[in-house]
Amino acid sequence: MPKIVCDGKLSDPSQHLAILSPAMHCRFFESNQCRSCNWLDRPYSQQLNDKEALLNTLLAPFSAPPLLPSNRSASQGFRDKAKMVALGTAKHAMLGIINHRGQALSLCECPLYPAEMQALLGELERWLASIAIAPYDIKSRQGELKHLLLNRNNEGQYMLRLVLRSTNAETKIRAALPNLLAQHPKISSVSINIQPVPMAIIEGPEERILSGDVWLRHKLNGINLYQRPKGFFQTNLDMAAELYATAAKWTADLDIAIYWDLFCGSGGFGLHCLTPERQLIGIEIEAEAIACAQRSADEMGLGAQVRFQALDSTAFASDSALTAPELIIVNPPRRGLGNELCQQIKQLAPDYLLYSSCNANTLATDLSHLEGYRINRVQLFDMFPHTAHYEVLVLLQRC
Repeated sequence: MPKIVCDGKLSDPSQHLAILSPAMHCRFFESNQCRSCNWLDRPYSQQLNDKEALLNTLLAPFSAPPLLPSNRSASQGFRDKAKMVALGTAKHAMLGIINHRGQALSLCECPLYPAEMQALLGELERWLASIAIAPYDIKSRQGELKHLLLNRNNEGQYMLRLVLRSTNAETKIRAALPNLLAQHPKISSVSINIQPVPMAIIEGPEERILSGDVWLRHKLNGINLYQRPKGFFQTNLDMAAELYATAAKWTADLDIAIYWDLFCGSGGFGLHCLTPERQLIGIEIEAEAIACAQRSADEMGLGAQVRFQALDSTAFASDSALTAPELIIVNPPRRGLGNELCQQIKQLAPDYLLYSSCNANTLATDLSHLEGYRINRVQLFDMFPHTAHYEVLVLLQRC
């Protein structure tokens, strides 16, 4: 198994499991200003115990084997993605949230982010105030800046996106960019996203690249994976690396000639599980993500061994002309696979199903539709410390 970066040090994954991360201290939580990390008052060991208990309860009807030891996250500085609401006024911009008290709160110093990222968020907050772009006000439907989205890779480079109501502020932003980028050369790309509708939608369909490379590279376990501005990537890169490495380990010795990676995103699972003898088909509805997966495959020189397509996973699986695979990997959104896709998977009858879930409740619902499969292995990955959320990886085998 590849060595994985944990808390800034190289370690063997089995050693990492034994590390008990210290509690995170957060002045926003302690002063009752922000309760987003609603489990923060529980010791980290208790958080994991509680998550394991919840998962065991959900899997009890399926005769699941004992959980493998959970993958622990660092307790702070683990979050590599920020989604900040623009608040305040044009000359006193704030990046943060409307908290549970209905107050505007700057979260640039949130300890979920690495210290370097906290500092950059603070600089961006001051930069926005200096160019006086009015934050969007929901009630009056006035203002321009809705959100600031910032992604970080494990080499310390950043992708910056500003979500605007219109293009009215574009000229002002372009004029101010050279000074910002001169001071912060680690910002490798800047874009604006236009979201004109007065709805709770974070981003809109139009993206305008203002500066830099539109490809943010994430190197995980020696594999280059890519993210484009509108593409999804995991929030916790260390946990993502462990998740992909575990998938590769669990599938390494399986007798597989063809496998599918449904909801494949930028190709993390599929590319990690590839061997010279296997053929991979990756399916994802988001074309930007498929472009990222294809770039990785091209760089790896995989040629005809790999095919990525921008299609709906359920529609793809219903094509009766396709050769059924021995393994199907699925990484669905929180809503899960749904009954229709579960029925299609049963008809295809792959020998194995590798299911990565960010919502164990919908995982349990899907398992109830997948009669004829038994759980071979299951492991929890604590992608989201201090909350009830977690990722779970399940290997299913046809009975």
